[in-house]
Amino acid sequence: MSEFDILVSEVGPRDGLQMAGAIMPTHLKKRWIELAAAAGLKEIEVCSFVPPKVVPAMADAEEVTRFARTIPGLTVAVLAPNARGAENAIKAGAQKITVPISVSVSHNRANVNRTPQESVAEIARICALRDALPEDERPIIEGGLSTVFGCTIEGEVPLRDVLMLCNALVEAGVDEVGLADTTGMANPESIRRIFKAVRAEIGEDRLAGAHLHNTRGLGLANALAALDAGVTTLDSSLAGLGGCPFAPGASGNIVTEDLVYMLEEMGLRTGIDLEKLLAIRDVLHEGLPDEPLYGFLAEVGLRKGGRPIEKVASIQ
Repeated sequence: MSEFDILVSEVGPRDGLQMAGAIMPTHLKKRWIELAAAAGLKEIEVCSFVPPKVVPAMADAEEVTRFARTIPGLTVAVLAPNARGAENAIKAGAQKITVPISVSVSHNRANVNRTPQESVAEIARICALRDALPEDERPIIEGGLSTVFGCTIEGEVPLRDVLMLCNALVEAGVDEVGLADTTGMANPESIRRIFKAVRAEIGEDRLAGAHLHNTRGLGLANALAALDAGVTTLDSSLAGLGGCPFAPGASGNIVTEDLVYMLEEMGLRTGIDLEKLLAIRDVLHEGLPDEPLYGFLAEVGLRKGGRPIEKVASIQ
């Protein structure tokens, strides 16, 4: 039997740091990843393979990836927007590569300077790179579908476009498809409806996880709805770092600490030690002293034995 029911995939070292106002030193990135793995996280998206002139915070992507590969039992995930980035990620030893593609044409052009159809063709080239490797060296290729639940540029995103791109990604050769609420426009009803529709369209084995943002405060509610729809992998970020450049001023990803607390209180095993997880926030304070850190659990503290809150004063 697996030691966990839900896989919590930490995306902060990639999604969080590429959105931060300052650049975290490499040694602190490594410390974050090392401590996160020690806390029980099984999958960490450690960086993105993009040109440093575009995202200076990812200039050390190769070094960080190679370091992460030395950690036993950790699945090292990265993001790569194109074949060149994927090739570099493969050379560095990445075990999972997410390639972003937005359903919204405008968002995809703004994000990767391509139409969605051009991105599908690029993903097919990346899958060909994977297939050229020996079987035991092939990374998982995930088509990371963005703006599934709405776009701040175009507004509503038709479900037929989502399903069309899901099918196109499967035909291009991806191992799995992940759905992202990039702009934080989802709600529990749309999460259940769209995840179920995609699962019915491409099959349960092809639909991976949910990448949800807390832009409008619905992050945990949407995560719960995703569980109801059969999702077993949830992305989140320590202290809620990250977000979308097209939703300025918004908080970022679901807070990993709060998500893990919710899941464990529901009796769903994550394999993650909450005390160790909360302690990693010290690394963020050190590396990003001016960056806002989110999270309710960090404010009130843990309960003894996982239950009574220590920091909350009793009501007289």
